[in-house]
Amino acid sequence: MSAVTRAAVEGVLRQYTDPYLNQDPVSAGCVRAIDIQGGQVKVQLQLGYAAGLFKGGWAQVLQTALENLEGVTSAQVSIDCVIATHKAQAQVPALANVKNVIAVASGKGGVGKSTTAANLALALAREGARVGILDADIYGPSQGVMFGIAEGTRPQIREQKWFVPIKAHGVEVMSMAFLTDDNTPMVWRGPMVSGALLQLVTQTAWDDLDYLVIDMPPGTGDIQLTLAQKVPVAGSVIVTTPQDLALLDAKKGVEMFRKVNIPVLGVVENMAVHICSNCGHAEHLFGEGGGEKLAAQYGVELLASLPLSMLIREQADSGKPTAIAEPESQIAMVYQELARQVGARIVLQEAAAPAMPSITISED
Repeated sequence: MSAVTRAAVEGVLRQYTDPYLNQDPVSAGCVRAIDIQGGQVKVQLQLGYAAGLFKGGWAQVLQTALENLEGVTSAQVSIDCVIATHKAQAQVPALANVKNVIAVASGKGGVGKSTTAANLALALAREGARVGILDADIYGPSQGVMFGIAEGTRPQIREQKWFVPIKAHGVEVMSMAFLTDDNTPMVWRGPMVSGALLQLVTQTAWDDLDYLVIDMPPGTGDIQLTLAQKVPVAGSVIVTTPQDLALLDAKKGVEMFRKVNIPVLGVVENMAVHICSNCGHAEHLFGEGGGEKLAAQYGVELLASLPLSMLIREQADSGKPTAIAEPESQIAMVYQELARQVGARIVLQEAAAPAMPSITISED
């Protein structure tokens, strides 16, 4: 029986591709330790994105492969998820106690952006990450309702300076709606809104978050630009429907983020197909393939495609979005895939970024 070598173990690992990093564990730099004691092999991997519901199955696949290696009598693969702080825009100071900010945006309203943001935050939390969500949609805040937070709930104030976010379903939630009355419309001008939002972002006492999801206001005006220029965003997600008008506005969202050097992680297409609840007939009410076309045009990924479903709306309205209302459902699984894709793409964006040139000073 030939002795098991590290090269042979790595050779086996290289045959398997992480579906979110699109690389094998060795090439992706995920291998932390390989311990070989005779025929016993132990491998430690570390993923840089939240993958609590995925890592067990991934470890089992790799373990089975290693057990088939000649000379191996037993194999053990352990996987940890460690979320690092990733690069945001230059000159924008980091947020206290927040590692990564994810902006969820749309060019226009009514495309399911807030529902996507809520389910993304909840799915990231289900994957084991520490997550917060900021409702920056100041004229139509809805995250309080979606997270089942009672009307009139107010955040505590700490040291006369910090808002303490309200915790719901394991996610820290902050919204302008918690500071105003539901019956009082916001009639502020753009600069006032921008200032209030920046205050909310910077003066909320987030508790060591891996990810802060910001539900951006729809559109690409002053408020969105101010946030994009002054909040350290690791990546953005554009939400659209297949409808041509929605796609036109979504393109503006992509362009806006590119202008302020924020990576667009990908596109989420809502209302892609309607399944009749009576007969099961599938119909593309808003057109077909729009999200794919947008993603292809800008060289980004179509991260998720979701149906026009009454259930998604009903569950969000009832304060328990799909990701936690029916966690084993097909739609909830799409949101879990979205969460892992978003986390992995933040890792990949930084890895792909060109290194800054080093400056050397000669002493002539």
